[in-house]
Amino acid sequence: MTFMARAIELGRKAQGSTSPNPPVGAVIVSSGKVVGEGWTQPPGQRHAEAMALEQAGNLARGASLYTTLEPCTHQGRTPPCSDAIIQAGIAEVHVAAIDPNPNVQGGGMDQLRRAGVITHLDEEDADAQELTEAFARHSSTGTPFVIAKFAMSLDGKIATRTGDSKWISGEESRRYVHQLRARSDAIMVGINTVLADNPRLTVREAGGTALTRQPLRVVVDTHGRTPKDARLLSQPGRTLVAVGASAGDSLKGQVPGNVETLALPRSNGRVDLRALLHSLGERDVTSVLVEGGGTLLGSLFDQSLIDKVVAFVSPVIIGGEKALSPVSGLGAGRMSDAFRLQNTRVMQFGADVAIIGYCDNRVLRGKADVHRNS
Repeated sequence: MTFMARAIELGRKAQGSTSPNPPVGAVIVSSGKVVGEGWTQPPGQRHAEAMALEQAGNLARGASLYTTLEPCTHQGRTPPCSDAIIQAGIAEVHVAAIDPNPNVQGGGMDQLRRAGVITHLDEEDADAQELTEAFARHSSTGTPFVIAKFAMSLDGKIATRTGDSKWISGEESRRYVHQLRARSDAIMVGINTVLADNPRLTVREAGGTALTRQPLRVVVDTHGRTPKDARLLSQPGRTLVAVGASAGDSLKGQVPGNVETLALPRSNGRVDLRALLHSLGERDVTSVLVEGGGTLLGSLFDQSLIDKVVAFVSPVIIGGEKALSPVSGLGAGRMSDAFRLQNTRVMQFGADVAIIGYCDNRVLRGKADVHRNS
């Protein structure tokens, strides 16, 4: 494993717990040996570079730092990482991605160079870019990065004609879904999924125990039909039920204190999804995992609000004219209007395969004119 690959591995430890800050991993190397490691802590606590520098101590002087994202230069709830790197005497810094935050965007690399630190912008690493894609979206637009996740049969069905859907995907795929949930700030479903499946929408260990840290659960429920005994309302963590403005009072007095009802304007008779995403962005939600159903996913695709797709395909044939598909909505009128995933990759989970890709190039990856090996 390269030092940068180790930094990326460390950065993944921070996913889901750092927003609105990005998950970052950092490794400090002296004489070919790792002397310090770090990853971004929850907001207000140490950044990855600061954690690695503290671990390295005096061994940081003259050492090399590998970090998945350009060190920050601005004072927030914590001091600038670029200042700490310079003061520690780091001789060389390798960066996998430029910070898309307008307050940084190449400024960290410039400051390091001016202080005599040798800087390298390593060849673009897809894994490093993936770490910061949600942060890039949120910092540039104020709205979260939206991932559509669904599981379907080989013939494109998400349930039988009677509505039975447990389980299309296998156990290994479902375990990976819990990893995706853990990395996300929020999990979103439509009211029909709540009524049909009564999901918990929690992150759970293999034995079924819910983890301490839970993403925000978001239910899109225009008419306020969420049952007061729905399982997701009694789970650890917080739940947000987004309703149409006229249904804003429908759930009052029916839900526990960790459940909030958010009244939003309507668009075409349903909750305005753009308004919902803006509201989530204002709450420092940088990533949303949308798990269905077809009506919600169809509306999001129709409005070009999906950034990334994780589609599990199981080698099973369901058939049936009335069996549901994962995405409904208006859909494309011509094949040239269809969403074609880019930068795709395929992962195998037991008998299932997952196709993962991006809908288009709207993700701002925060590039800057930074000299390589300067």
